[in-house]
Amino acid sequence: MEKWYAIYTRPRHEKKVFDQLIEKKIESFLPLITRVRQWKDRKKKVDMPLFSSYLFVHIDYKNRFSVLQTKGVVKIVNFNGVPAVVPDWQIESLRKMLEHPEKIQLENYIRPGEIVEVIEGPFKGMRGMVRKTKNQTRLIVTIEGIMQSVSVEIDTDFVKRVEEPEKA
Repeated sequence: MEKWYAIYTRPRHEKKVFDQLIEKKIESFLPLITRVRQWKDRKKKVDMPLFSSYLFVHIDYKNRFSVLQTKGVVKIVNFNGVPAVVPDWQIESLRKMLEHPEKIQLENYIRPGEIVEVIEGPFKGMRGMVRKTKNQTRLIVTIEGIMQSVSVEIDTDFVKRVEEPEKA
């Protein structure tokens, strides 16, 4: 049975991979968005992937080798060894959103519980854990030695994920 799967590509190979997959007659979807790029001497409108290094294929998983053998494909995205199926409704939602590209905005995806560092604003440089409540995102700083925590409201655009938390 055919399902949608996310494909991870080498950096800046999304369009080449997409073209090769179409040539192989594999149903593929590469969400593109037009952005104005500034060079020293000019500005130019460029179609860029909405998600860097990702595109989607609609295949029966047992036929995945044709996809994996495509030049520029790194892997089929999976979680805990299980291929990540992208529901049809999410692909359709993306297609519908792309009909109005001027309204699209990428959001900073941070899971509750992740360690982050604030990169802008009055709390710049602080590290802590993210917690989502009804209408806000909060940065929690825990002082382990006294078993106390304090939190402050933050904008997720002002934080970045910390790859390796510092060990004390």
